[in-house]
Amino acid sequence: MKKTNELPPKIFLRLFRWYCHPRLADHIEGDLLEVYRKRIIKKGRWRANVRFLIDVLLLFRPGIIKPIEGLSHLTHYGMFSSYFKIGWRNILKNGMFSLINISGLSLGLACSIFIYLWVRDEYQMDTFHENVDRIYAVTSCEFMGDERNGTYDTPGSLGEELKKVFPEVDFACNVSWGTYNTFEVKDKKMKGPGNFAGKDFFEIFTYPMLIGSKSSALTSPASIAISRKMAVALFGSPEQAIHQAVRFENYKDLKVTAVFENLGDNASGRFDYILSWDVFEERNEWIKNWHNSGLQTYLLLNEKASASVLSSKMRFLIKNYDQEYSALDHLELGLQPYREKYLHGNFKDGYLAGGRIQYVRLFTWVGIIVLLIGSINFMNLSTARSLQRAKEIGVRKVNGAMKISLIGQFMMEAFLITSMAVVVALVLFTLLLPQFNQITFKNISSPFTTLAFWTGILCLIFITTLVSGSYPAFLLSSFKPVTVFRNTIERNSSATLRQGLVVFQFALSMIFIVSVIVISRQFDFIQTKDIGYQKENLIYLPLNGELGSHYDVFKEEAMKIDGIMDISTMSNRPLELENSTGGVEWENKPADSKPTFIQAAVGYDFIATMKSTLVYGRDFSEKNADTASYIINESALKVIGYKDPIGMPLTFWGTKGTIVGVVKDFHFNSLHVPIRPLVLRLMNQRNQWGYAFIRIAPGKTSAALKELAVLHQKLNPNFIFSEQFADEEYLYLYRSEQIVKQLSSYFAFLAIFISCLGLLGLVIFRAEQRTKEIGIRKVLGASVANIVRLLSTDFMKLIVLAIFLSTPVALYVMREWLSGFEYHVDIEWWMFAAAAGVSVVIALLTISVQALKAALSNPVKSLRAE
Repeated sequence: MKKTNELPPKIFLRLFRWYCHPRLADHIEGDLLEVYRKRIIKKGRWRANVRFLIDVLLLFRPGIIKPIEGLSHLTHYGMFSSYFKIGWRNILKNGMFSLINISGLSLGLACSIFIYLWVRDEYQMDTFHENVDRIYAVTSCEFMGDERNGTYDTPGSLGEELKKVFPEVDFACNVSWGTYNTFEVKDKKMKGPGNFAGKDFFEIFTYPMLIGSKSSALTSPASIAISRKMAVALFGSPEQAIHQAVRFENYKDLKVTAVFENLGDNASGRFDYILSWDVFEERNEWIKNWHNSGLQTYLLLNEKASASVLSSKMRFLIKNYDQEYSALDHLELGLQPYREKYLHGNFKDGYLAGGRIQYVRLFTWVGIIVLLIGSINFMNLSTARSLQRAKEIGVRKVNGAMKISLIGQFMMEAFLITSMAVVVALVLFTLLLPQFNQITFKNISSPFTTLAFWTGILCLIFITTLVSGSYPAFLLSSFKPVTVFRNTIERNSSATLRQGLVVFQFALSMIFIVSVIVISRQFDFIQTKDIGYQKENLIYLPLNGELGSHYDVFKEEAMKIDGIMDISTMSNRPLELENSTGGVEWENKPADSKPTFIQAAVGYDFIATMKSTLVYGRDFSEKNADTASYIINESALKVIGYKDPIGMPLTFWGTKGTIVGVVKDFHFNSLHVPIRPLVLRLMNQRNQWGYAFIRIAPGKTSAALKELAVLHQKLNPNFIFSEQFADEEYLYLYRSEQIVKQLSSYFAFLAIFISCLGLLGLVIFRAEQRTKEIGIRKVLGASVANIVRLLSTDFMKLIVLAIFLSTPVALYVMREWLSGFEYHVDIEWWMFAAAAGVSVVIALLTISVQALKAALSNPVKSLRAE
């Protein structure tokens, strides 16, 4: 038999004494302890402690609390029903304040729901693979002279070698850069995105396989795995596609060895096919050289392997294979968890440094801030109305109401308002979800059928209720009856807090407005900046199939089309120039120097077609023998150091030649990075490759494209005509910035709107509080302008204070954001002045409308006896 004289833990007893009204505590303590001892005998100490704590917190379990005068309402389950009824009546009674609270909270909650789903979608990207915690991407730090560049580029033979050398690696494969190829089955053609990959690709990445084996999908030299979408387009169904032949780039017949499910929205890479690595090796012999890189490598480690240990072991692995390895020119390897690559894909000084995670963190804080602004409205208006409810609280306390019951009443009111705001927020979310997906380029579906979403909503209701209702509840419940009935409560009770919250609200709004101005200016700068060539009316056309081998015929015929002004070629599109080399020599080059140059092959009249500017010299031309001639940009000239560069010697990959031109720096990467030194060489005119660059006269694009499509079909019938506009490619490069611009504009509007709702509520309350004063002033001759000024001055002082406090914060935030751009606008004083002006005007309009209404009211009504 267990002891029956045991007591609850001391902390529980102290909680009970603190929690209860002294009269109630003295009355029921004996009953509670007796029940506790009986529970120990029946259920044990642990369960008895838990039930004791529940009894203390609820204080309405039948059979424990004996009714005493003034406290009988605590003895039954109707307590919460009473809270609900009183709370509902107060909400209806104060309709304007309730409407303001619900409006502000619902907008903040809707914003938070959108951001939560967007952030969740970002974090879930690429996490669906079965062994995602064991999948790693190989990173490389490229050392060239004094330069150090981080990248995912690795040698083409690295995957298979890592699997042989390190037992920690279960599977490994190389993956090519994204390709866009044409496939043909009888009379059906399609063009889509895909990759070349090693045979372990589907062992590492568990994309759902419909037909075929993941272990053998890419083992044969002519194998191809295709998506359901591609199988249906070319064969009618996945079942009909398996083991069938498909013509690849009119070059080789491949056999469909597997069909995988279409990639979902939670996959960062977009592809419709994966081709065998053997096909890639046939077309790119350079990948066998360990000094070359440009391909990605992925590993699946075994369960006992340590990624950090393996990373240190493989760091200098390339040294054992690269015959050209030197201290001035080499690669060092590292590892990154694959699940982190999507959000942490940027490099700085050779090592990983941020990425999309910066935007995820930014909008997470934005969601919290907007919700906080809405919650502040509730706190402000509740504390502002505290004097109106003081007598109610005093009467209830005299009748025996405990502090905890009053807190429960006010928390119930906060819960009701929050719940109604959540309902409104969910309606707004449903209506605006399509527009949100369009802005963010996402495909977020309605989460209403998932348990996790509703769990999150309940947590959101609880947290918002706690944040917005806790302070008013504790403040109002702390009023002493004697003070209330003597009318000695100071009229400025909690005024400092309310003023501080108003300042905080508008400071956040000011930061949002400054951010919108700076971000919009930067995006406009991106769109209008002279990038060194005219991207308008310029199209790129892939030189695949017969188009490359018969380029001279194509160019001759295309130039006859009305509207075609110039045509040239380039090995890559301008915004994809990433091929770097240290194999550039010149006169008096320092022996210990090996700077990196970006290189590309171009055709005749390249500078003229791009409408770039030559600083010195000339363009490549058929009139000159330019097989050993080079054009460099201004950044390259600074590195080389020639005073008069034209005709000066330059050796590229061992081929000696001369510089014939210097082109003004043009951007071949985003504005986030500086322009790097560039060397252009003349492409082999017998077999053109890469892209044709076609300059079209303004206003003639549509007609010219139709004739180009006809010409393409005539010269290259086995390939699909697929042009791309240079200006569209440029804008796509800044899609993240475009999303930030649009969302920040909406969030800034929400922040200022919600803040003004709260300000309107406080002005209404302030006008009601000073009704008699306003009436007396009007009787004594005060003008409408004087009354408006009286009610506006105090609030405008708070707005001005918010502007001064937010300015340095906004300056810091925007400087940090702009630091991610090598080329950006300057932050100027007028941006802060404009934001301050917008804040002041909006706040003044909000205040003046209600102040004017109060000033125009009839003083007879305001002075009427109560």
